[in-house]
Parts: sequence; C-alpha cells; structure tokens
Amino acid sequence: MAGQSATGWQRKAGIGAAVALLLFALVYRFLPSWLMLPPTVPATSTSVSSSSASLGNAAMSLNSAPASAGTSIYSAGPPLALAPLAARVASAPQYVGAPAVVDLLKQAHAAELAESWAGTPDSAAALYQRALALAPGNADARAGLSALSQRLASNAGQAIDDGDTKAAQALLNLLRKLPGGLTATTPLQARLFVLEHVRPLLREAAEQERAGHALSPAGFSALDLYRRVLMLDPGNVVATRGVRHLQHGVLLQARAALAGEDYPRVSRLLARAASVAPDSPELIAMRAQFEQARREHARALVARADAALQARAPQLAQQLAAQARLVDPTLSELANYAARLRDTRLYDGYRPGQVFADNFIDRAGSAPTMVVIPAGTFVMGSHPGRPGFRSDQAPAHTVTFSKGFALARSEISVAQFRAFVRATGYVTDAERDGGAMVYDELSGRMRMDPGASWRDGYNGQPASGDLPVINISWSDAEAYCDWLSKVTGKDYHLPSEAEYEYAERGGTTTPYWWGHGSPKQRVENLAGSLDRSPKGRRWDNSFRDYGDGYWGPAPVRSFQPNPYGLFDIDGNVSEWTEDCWHDNYVRAPDNGSAWVNPGCQNRVVRGSSWASTPDQALSAWRMDMPADLRSARIGFRVMRSL
Repeated sequence: MAGQSATGWQRKAGIGAAVALLLFALVYRFLPSWLMLPPTVPATSTSVSSSSASLGNAAMSLNSAPASAGTSIYSAGPPLALAPLAARVASAPQYVGAPAVVDLLKQAHAAELAESWAGTPDSAAALYQRALALAPGNADARAGLSALSQRLASNAGQAIDDGDTKAAQALLNLLRKLPGGLTATTPLQARLFVLEHVRPLLREAAEQERAGHALSPAGFSALDLYRRVLMLDPGNVVATRGVRHLQHGVLLQARAALAGEDYPRVSRLLARAASVAPDSPELIAMRAQFEQARREHARALVARADAALQARAPQLAQQLAAQARLVDPTLSELANYAARLRDTRLYDGYRPGQVFADNFIDRAGSAPTMVVIPAGTFVMGSHPGRPGFRSDQAPAHTVTFSKGFALARSEISVAQFRAFVRATGYVTDAERDGGAMVYDELSGRMRMDPGASWRDGYNGQPASGDLPVINISWSDAEAYCDWLSKVTGKDYHLPSEAEYEYAERGGTTTPYWWGHGSPKQRVENLAGSLDRSPKGRRWDNSFRDYGDGYWGPAPVRSFQPNPYGLFDIDGNVSEWTEDCWHDNYVRAPDNGSAWVNPGCQNRVVRGSSWASTPDQALSAWRMDMPADLRSARIGFRVMRSL
C-alpha cells in the first residue's frame, strides 16, 4: 500500500509542473510586463537605403545604439548586428513620448539601419534633430545622435587605416554635419591629410629604391622620401621599415668589406649607415663586430712587429706597425710604438739611460755593466779664453751621433781583468817589458817599479778586486775588448775621444759635468786640498776645499754618477781611448768616430785621475800618451756598439 501511494503522488507532482510551465509560457507570450520584460514588436517591412553602396567597403553596417539610462529597453536575444537586416528592423525599440516624437524616432531608427545617416532631410541625423526640436529633453534622440557620431567617427578612422581616402572623406563630411561633429572630425581630418600626402611619397620611395637611388641624389632619394613621410607621420610603419631596409643594404656591404679586411671601406660604409639611422640595433652590433675584428687584426700585426724588433729587423717592424696603425689608429699598443722603433733603430732595442750586461755565450759570466748613451749633438773642444784652454782643444767643432752607443758604467776593475787573464792566459806589457809607473810615498812622485803589473795598486802593492785596473798599456786594453767581443758576440772596443767627451759632459756645457770650480759635494775621486797621503802629503795644485777621503784610486762606483749615469768618468783614473794623438781638431771627424792613423805610436788619454790638477779635470782636457805606457794613474773602460 505504501508503494502505491508514493507512485500516485509522483504522478500528481509531474502533472502540476507541466501545468505551471504552460501557464508561465502563456504569460511570457501575452503579458510580458508581468515579468518586467519588454513586449515584442511585430515585424514591419522596411526598405534599405542604397547609400551604403556609395561609401564602398569603408561604410560599415551600423548596429542599434546600446541601452543606456533614459532610453527605451530593447528586445532580449542575440546582438542585432548578427541578425539579418529584416530582423533588426523588426526589433526596433519601443519609444515613449508624444506620438509625433515617437514617430520621428522610429523613422530615425529605420534611416539609421538603412545607413542613411546624415546630409538629407530624411536622414537619421535630421530626424533625431527634428525630434529634439519637438522634445528638447528627449533622451532617445540625444542618445541616437551620440551613437551616430561615434559610429561615423569609428568607420572614418577604419577607412583611414585601410587607406581608403574617398570613403574616409565621405564619412567625415557626414560627421561634420552632426552636432559637435567639427570637434570630432579635426583629428581624423589631420590623419586623412597625412594619408593623402604619405601614400604618393611611399610609392615614389619604392620606385627610387628599385631604380638604385637608395641614398642619393640628395633630396630625391628613397631615404629622403621616407624621411619626409616620417615628418608627416612619425609612426608610419612602412616608412620606418623602409629606412631600416636601406640601412640593412649598406650594412651588408660593410660586412662584405670586413670579410675582405678592407677596414677603410668598412669605416666609410658604417658612417653612411649611421647617416641613415644612427641608433639602430643592427648598426650598433655591426660597429661592435668591426671594432673587435679590427682590434684583433691590429694586435696581431703589432705582435709580428714585436717579433721583428726582437730579431733586430727594425725596417720590417716599422712596416708592420704602419699597417697596424692603418687598421686601428686608436690601438693603445701603438701609442709608444714610434719610440720603440726609434730605440731599436738608434739603440738596438734599448732605451737611453738603460743599464744592461751581455751574457757570455760559451761560458758562465757576463760582460761589464753598460749604460746606453743617447744619440745627439754637442760641441767638442774649447774656445780661447775659456778656463784651462789649450791649443790642442781647438777648434771647437760640432759632433753628431746619429746612433746611440753603450759605455761601461765604471772603469774595468781588477776582478774583471783577472777573469780575462784566467780565460786567455794573456800576458800584459808590464809583465813582459819590465813593470809600470807607481806612486812613491817617500818622494811624492811617480817612479818605475819593475815588478808592478795589473795585479797591483797605485803604490805597487797588491790591489783588491773592486779597484780599477791600472798599470796596463793601450794594447792590453784593446786585448780585453777583443776578448769581450768574442765571448759575447757583440762589438766591444775602446771609446773614441769624441764618445768619451760627449759621455763625460753628460749633456752639460759647463767646464765640469758638475758645474764650475770645486764640487760642493763628493762627486768624483779628485785631487782635493783636503786630501792627505798616508804620510800626510797634500797636493800643490788641487780643488780648493774639496776632499774625497782617498789618496790613490777608490773602489769603482764609490761616488756619484754623472747625468748619463756614468761613474768615475772624470776622476779615479784617467782612461785610454781609441784615437791616435793629433795636435788639434783640424779635419777631425764630426760623426763621433775614432780618428786613427795606421801605425801611430801615441794615443789619447781622457778624464782626470786621483792625482790630476783641476785643469786636467776639465771636460775638454785631453792628453798625449805613448801607447805602451803603463801607469798607476791610467786605466780604461769599454764601449759597445748598438
């Protein structure tokens, strides 16, 4: 029984729901106001104006105005724009108001759907305005005019975007006749003006580019035309793309020139590309690629030039450096390359003032420490009337050193000469021919000591290794130079008289390299009035108020160097030079070379010694000595050609 009751109840509930649904449908169809829905309007037949055809594709179909406050409520359903025209006419809104106003609004709506918007007495705009004349506050009329203005402006803008100037102008003419239309048409009219002028320019630019006039002639090239377009229309996509395309063509040429290492042409093409578009990403990337390739190539050339310098091939190095400068003039490695080439040409790769020592090539050891003397010009000798002038110092003459040379920083020491004797077994003239002249403390004079040799000091006693070697002849000094040349592979010899005076002066023109008169400080081992011998002797002719603490030679480099970095150049011991003696400088060489006559017996001695008078310390002083003389006051230093 319970099951039968449930079944009956369910049947009754189903019948009730069906009846309720039927009643709702009837109310929805015939009494929609009960449900707050707009009534349906019977379909009416409306003719469609042919004005849309006159506006071309740009005259787009207008939808009904959207519902807004103060307007009548439209029928529910899908958007009218998606419905056929007959359906949209049939769905005209229900207006409220005086019959004449409602009639005008209906006519305006129909004209709007027929795309008869403005310009004629029966157009939508004219009908909306007549409705407003009858009912100035009518919201439907105002909304209709506003929507009509917006749609005309939208369609005109779309026509401009599509390039349809005729349709755009027609729409703007209609829009201008609406209330407030002049304000709405102003920006659109400006865009249309640009379009009317831009399109011919773009066509002409394309023709000029095809004709090969991408960047010239000035004023008529494709680039100039694109730029005129961008002045009229700064955001024009076609012109912007055209400019980039023109620059791309130039950059392609630059890339080909870069592959061929034609850097000047690359620079010219990059400048041309920059004149097209100076800040384009493609140009910036190409510049970076060019700078990197150019810098790497220039550095490779500089590396080859360095190798040529090390191989003592300055001419080849100069050619390679010139090529590197053409490739990249801004390369930092080239900043001082001219000086390096000059130093190689003038100083064999060294620098003026540089200190070096050549290693022996077949044994342990090295040559004496040398200092590079700069190339230059000086006046050799002296003039009458100058302090200490003698006729053998005249005529004063200009000597020019076109290349630098190297001079030993100090006199050759006993230890250095000992290495030579041990290596060669050389026997000096003093050992072979009966001694040398040494200082005698008892008499205060020089005397011959048959047993004195290079091993001894100024007084005939054994000498320490750091003292300058003395008691040797000119031939002994030459033999040492020959040995140095052999064991180093370099050109060593005694300095010429001109080289010695040039180096001694150190670039000065004063009587002494330290200036005038007695030195104010301990500059050299000189005969000074304050010096005393072991027995208390003093000099009769010496530098006043000067004392250096030595009676006899001092260890080499015990005093100050001269401006060229040379020690003991005008003190300690006098030194042999390469030149033969001549009584004056008439016909003397002016290039700094030694003045030598075959078979000459006397040689020139330069520089003062520990026992020389102030006149003998003058930079211009020179002395005539037999080549076989051995004296406790004479030693030597070596010179090396560069």
